[in-house]
Amino acid sequence: MTAPIDLLKFIHKQNLQDIYPNLEIALRIFLTIPVTTASCERSFSKLKLMKKYLRSTIGQERLTSMAILSIEHEFARQISNDEIIDEFSSLKARKENF
Repeated sequence: MTAPIDLLKFIHKQNLQDIYPNLEIALRIFLTIPVTTASCERSFSKLKLMKKYLRSTIGQERLTSMAILSIEHEFARQISNDEIIDEFSSLKARKENF
């Protein structure tokens, strides 16, 4: 056992939660705490760059959407364009007649 997760698994496997309840709670809390704030800092950095460039040309909602795409670019690249086109084409028409 070298990692905290291994210790927690061992405690559960041996049914030692009742004997060491505080250790189990401490390990669960420890394992849910984020290790770094790099992704958060990266998000603010990207948003700052985008705001400088786009501040006067787009609205807040569009800026927020673009920021999410920029921050989650790795996930966005995994989605195929065909899926996006199919999803968009299945939406109802939003054109209003005046």
